[in-house]
Amino acid sequence: CKEKIVDYSPTSYNLQEPSHFPKMKIPAENPLTNEGVKLGRHLFYEEKLSGDNTMSCASCHAPEIAFADDNAVSVGIDGLAGNRNSMALINLGYQNFFFWDGRSITLEEQILEPVPNPIEMHESWTRAIMKLKNEAKYNTMFYEAFGEEDYDSTHVAKAIAQFLRTMISAESKYDVMYKVENGLVLNDLEQEMYDEITPQEWEGYQLFMSLNGADCLHCHAGPMAQFEGFRNNGLDANFDDLGHFLVSGQASDRGKFKVPTLRNIALTAPYMHDGRFNTLDEVIDHYSTGIQQSPTLDPMIEFAFQGGVQLDEFEKASLKAFLHCLTDHRFIDNPAFSDPE
Repeated sequence: CKEKIVDYSPTSYNLQEPSHFPKMKIPAENPLTNEGVKLGRHLFYEEKLSGDNTMSCASCHAPEIAFADDNAVSVGIDGLAGNRNSMALINLGYQNFFFWDGRSITLEEQILEPVPNPIEMHESWTRAIMKLKNEAKYNTMFYEAFGEEDYDSTHVAKAIAQFLRTMISAESKYDVMYKVENGLVLNDLEQEMYDEITPQEWEGYQLFMSLNGADCLHCHAGPMAQFEGFRNNGLDANFDDLGHFLVSGQASDRGKFKVPTLRNIALTAPYMHDGRFNTLDEVIDHYSTGIQQSPTLDPMIEFAFQGGVQLDEFEKASLKAFLHCLTDHRFIDNPAFSDPE
């Protein structure tokens, strides 16, 4: 018999969920544990998961920019570029599908893709696991988390998914505005933030929520600042990337992509599925005057017939000021999400 140097006695992770958020649905087959979250955090920053030991998940999801990528499209270890912008990793535990085209329906499934992808980390899972098993710390942590000595890629995916589910962003000025507008009680920290909200930021919030203003609420309202679905937001009249159609095969899904959260949007440039816009000003201009007509254009873009909502310069400045209210500095600076090494 081989003597175990550690015990398998995982402890339940105490997930602190915001009072104005829905309850997170955590899969029964992958409950949150302190040991699993710890392991997932190490693996998220582990470069040995890539073919040349230079790239980790964090390489394309950097903490200082809300776990996004500041390149239009990410470049893998062989210098090959993808065709889509890396999505920010924010509040993923509350979502039901992943990637811009929605091809994965669980976090665990999504996590399995980047490692063997030849234009991303370009490493076989067999070799990646072998490298992890050569590290004594990982053998210990996998046993503590899952009671497994002969662990595999599914355990890696489960651990990273546990870590990602703890990454909750809910302490921005936007959260305070949302709670005030919905008659919810503010805590002491939120009251301090409320006192710091400027008239211009409130003006931008009202524009954001107004059907006759910026008209953003159809896709980006609620505590998640995100409608969970697929929309064609008028970027193109003709599509180089067919988006969700590649998954569904339905003609009505041509040019539709997952609606991203606007949380921490001021930090996650460039924008859109292909990173075509470098600034918030460009994004605002698109919705103001740049909407392109196509058969699958979202009908909720009510002013598409005139190219957009036609905001004036004062309104654009107010809307931009509000978008900065979605920045959650405590999320960005949370040491629990940083590189453990």
